[in-house]
Amino acid sequence: MAAIANDWLEPLSGEFKKDYYGKLYQRVRQEYATHQVFPPADEIFTAFELTPLEKVRAVIIGQDPYHDVGQAHGLCFSVRPGVAIPPSLRNIYQELHDDLGCRIPNNGYLEKWAVQGVLMLNTVLTVRAHEPGSHKGIGWEEYTDAVLGILNRQDRPIVYILWGSPAQQKAKMLDNPKCLILKSPHPSPLSAYRGFFGSRPFSRTNAFLEENGLDPIDWQIEDIVL
Repeated sequence: MAAIANDWLEPLSGEFKKDYYGKLYQRVRQEYATHQVFPPADEIFTAFELTPLEKVRAVIIGQDPYHDVGQAHGLCFSVRPGVAIPPSLRNIYQELHDDLGCRIPNNGYLEKWAVQGVLMLNTVLTVRAHEPGSHKGIGWEEYTDAVLGILNRQDRPIVYILWGSPAQQKAKMLDNPKCLILKSPHPSPLSAYRGFFGSRPFSRTNAFLEENGLDPIDWQIEDIVL
């Protein structure tokens, strides 16, 4: 597991000393040693690397990483250039198009969102290959609760976009009056038509940021020559 080295380190350092995290660390190391696990071990904390704490303006919370080969790389819902766009992300792009008129790109690489201050966080940060939910309950939920607790204590406006039941359960951590919480069903094909489509999270996020004197997020993902 790669180390966190930016301004997330100090507020998270107490977690690394807790009993649950020691057990989580050992379990994750064992999983990588004995199974195929995603994302690659050195990309588990990519979301924190690309989005320093001081820059967080919005948080997208998913469930656990993609579980097929070559997909997960440490940002929820994102895949690297050249990897087929997963169905959930296709639905996200459709909603983005319907909401803001953004053109649907030819790739699923969401790094642009992360570097603008969108923390792309799953509730669980690792998964066994082809076994969705396989690392649920091993300690990641407590860790991501701690992350949201840190964000909740920030004295600035932050938007939380909670897609699906596991993400929505995190809302109980968020009582800062300066924050905006947007909930909807998960964008997967199984649930997108139950309220994800038409939820307009992107325009609502930008409206809130602008109302609070912050720059909106440029949600358009550009095409990449593949």
